[in-house]
Amino acid sequence: MAGYKGSNINPKKFERGQIKLIIAVLPLALFMVLPIVFIVCHAFKPMEELFAFPPRFLVTRPTLDNFRGLMKASQTSGIPLSRYAFNSVMVTLIDVVLSIILSTSAGFALSKMRFKGKNMLMEINNAALMFVPVAVMIPRYLVINTLGLTNNPLAHVLPLVAMPVSLFLVKQFIDQIPDALIDAAYIDGATDFTVYRKIIFPLVKPAIATSAILAFQQVWTNVESSNLYMNEDGLRTLAFYMNTLTNANNTVAGQGIAAAATLIMFVPNLVMFIFCQKSIMNTMAHSGIK
Repeated sequence: MAGYKGSNINPKKFERGQIKLIIAVLPLALFMVLPIVFIVCHAFKPMEELFAFPPRFLVTRPTLDNFRGLMKASQTSGIPLSRYAFNSVMVTLIDVVLSIILSTSAGFALSKMRFKGKNMLMEINNAALMFVPVAVMIPRYLVINTLGLTNNPLAHVLPLVAMPVSLFLVKQFIDQIPDALIDAAYIDGATDFTVYRKIIFPLVKPAIATSAILAFQQVWTNVESSNLYMNEDGLRTLAFYMNTLTNANNTVAGQGIAAAATLIMFVPNLVMFIFCQKSIMNTMAHSGIK
């Protein structure tokens, strides 16, 4: 057990042996954080700094004018900004929860249960990883239209519930759970649902956090459902509205609005990643280990 603790990818205590790793990784970490710094600085730049030549990386005279312009532009819309934000929050929350339930339950079945065709189903899921969203845009539209879900909130949820990459990660993580532990639960009279709820779900929390991040990022920034399936503005999401607003103000004066909108859409992703980054690293470390 001592060896296992020492191999933890995110140790809780600082160890002297980590110094060389920090020195090696620090330059790369600083390089990776530069885009985040630029997004934040760009949103607070006044007009003269947005178009300064040569371009400036950092803001020298920060201002809130870009955000004021964004709020002013949103007031001209017939639908308040809060409505779009509410739609995005609800759709994202529902999609993330359903995606986690689907990924963990399917991962449990494909990893620990025995039934005919499970290997084929896993191969189909792996094959789905190769398809980019654009490749399935038309089939998705045909399915939504056939089901009569146009202008229905379910059209936001259903196309993004199934996430092949989440199922793959969760299944690989469940593979690490000893079969003896599950067999002992069955011997004690546990049902499949009990095993899933009391054994599988608590032991794969790192993979669940990773799935939540992936689902959140996909749903929060999605504009396809609002663009293709919704004809009423009141049913569309914040990502669609921000995209439309920046395109409508695609002028010299509108670049500040675009910068502010980019930061607003980016911050929730960053915050969620910061809180769940330890679980994500642990998932990536274990997902390929048999």
